[in-house]
Amino acid sequence: MSETTHKTVTLDNPITRGKEEITAIQLRKPKTGELRGLNVADILNMDVNAMSNLLPRISSPMLTKEEVQELAIEDFVQLAGEVTSFLIPKKMR
Repeated sequence: MSETTHKTVTLDNPITRGKEEITAIQLRKPKTGELRGLNVADILNMDVNAMSNLLPRISSPMLTKEEVQELAIEDFVQLAGEVTSFLIPKKMR
């Protein structure tokens, strides 16, 4: 079975960026370097500050830290849940 390295999250509340409306975000499995300066335990706990720093590094279209902090809670939980699923070892799934 191949490992999933990308996941797409459809937002319940689209992000408006200028005239563009973002309805879905693609997340890429983070590499170790993208976790620099972050505490993995905070990421696994879906800490808002940690996710605000990590999501811009692994999202497409790239979210800004401010956009992450302005997300509706249900969209934040969806995105953070997918990020944490990337970090769980195969044998624990």
